[in-house]
Amino acid sequence: MEDLYSFERELIEKGITLIGGIDEVGRGPLVGAVVASCVILPLNYKLDGLTDSKKLSEKKREKFYDILLHDAISIGIGIIDEKTIDKVNIYEATKLAMIDAVKNMKIKPDYILIDAMKLDIDIPSTSIIKGDAKSLSIAAASVIAKVTRDRMMIELDKKYPMYDFKHNKGYPTKKHLEAINKYGVIDEHRRSYSPVYEYLERIENERKVNKITK
Repeated sequence: MEDLYSFERELIEKGITLIGGIDEVGRGPLVGAVVASCVILPLNYKLDGLTDSKKLSEKKREKFYDILLHDAISIGIGIIDEKTIDKVNIYEATKLAMIDAVKNMKIKPDYILIDAMKLDIDIPSTSIIKGDAKSLSIAAASVIAKVTRDRMMIELDKKYPMYDFKHNKGYPTKKHLEAINKYGVIDEHRRSYSPVYEYLERIENERKVNKITK
């Protein structure tokens, strides 16, 4: 079993104690915001079963979310909406969400461990590929970000039940794509993403053809 505390332990041995783990959720969906979280765990923290949120069931994520809210020294969340994603692209929006997550912390970290990304931030950091499966702090951030975004999508599902956001969380499932073709796009859809862009382009072309033929 992989040691999920090796990166943190190495920093603690150097005298660094406020270690923040950063992760994001929501790069792939066609709708809604990208959400990032930064979490500082207590020193030598243990939570059996905590790992990358993608490997956990929804029930376990919800359970760990509540535990982490109680146990963490500090938690910050950054949310960048679909309009900004369309404007700056998802990669840049992800970085903005991560930076906002740090800014929104009551207690700031002295060092941050980041899942894959590199940030332009005035805090020393290490980027770890697949960090959510290698660092407990990043895994904690992945759970906080995932549950936060999923709850946003469940709320959006109440407004637009035909898109099945409650289950697909905005990802391009068959049912979601069929709903776009049947009902069109909503304000929260990301216009820069291919399925949405292609639908809008097709509708615009059909409108032009109809205008010419009338």
